[in-house]
Amino acid sequence: MRRTPVPARLRSPLVALLAALVAASAVLLGAGSAEAAGYRYWSFWQGNGKNWEYATQGPSLLRPDDGTVQGFRFAVSEDSGDAAQPRRAPDFGTICAGTPAKDGAKRVALVIDPGTAADAPDGEKPPAPRTACARVAPDASSAEALAAVAKPLRYDSSAMLCAISGYPESGCGEQVSGDADSAEPSVPSKTAEDKEEGEGEGEGEGEGDGGPSVGLLVGLGAVLLLGVAAVVQARRRR
Repeated sequence: MRRTPVPARLRSPLVALLAALVAASAVLLGAGSAEAAGYRYWSFWQGNGKNWEYATQGPSLLRPDDGTVQGFRFAVSEDSGDAAQPRRAPDFGTICAGTPAKDGAKRVALVIDPGTAADAPDGEKPPAPRTACARVAPDASSAEALAAVAKPLRYDSSAMLCAISGYPESGCGEQVSGDADSAEPSVPSKTAEDKEEGEGEGEGEGEGDGGPSVGLLVGLGAVLLLGVAAVVQARRRR
């Protein structure tokens, strides 16, 4: 059967529609493959049983009770939702076993994890994770407890914690490009030695491979279906 050419009055709208579809596809696929930028900083955590919870207050504001555990982890992350946890368990009994209770003071266990080489600023090497037990005044803040066992500390003009025990030497919450490697949160009970032995395992596995998400593919499919429907309707009208 001879095919009738598309009338001239319909060609321009169809060309424009196809161009729009191509542009929309590029945007959707590009959004799926792009990686969001992160920030390099010390995150602050509170121990809750055997688990870590991201602190809702800063260390200068939070005043922990006696017998609590506070954690600090240096890493690159986009926000609190994907921040890496300290790689030591929040075990008060173990951390403060050598620090007896004393009248007029409280004990706060601290886990200080400087992170991995992948998260370190250029030219710097992170020190090993460590724990400490701070015995401080009953009304002391988490920042004061940290200062008692991990000097020197460095803050910026907005009171953001920039360095613990002098690490890192410079920088404070700087933005890192999206293609930079970032350490993933570890199991809290995993020791530093276990972490080193397990480095390199499971690379390339998991869902965060940088490909388009299901939502993006569904959106792209919907756009294409609408375009096909418009083309069919236009051909019916000719």
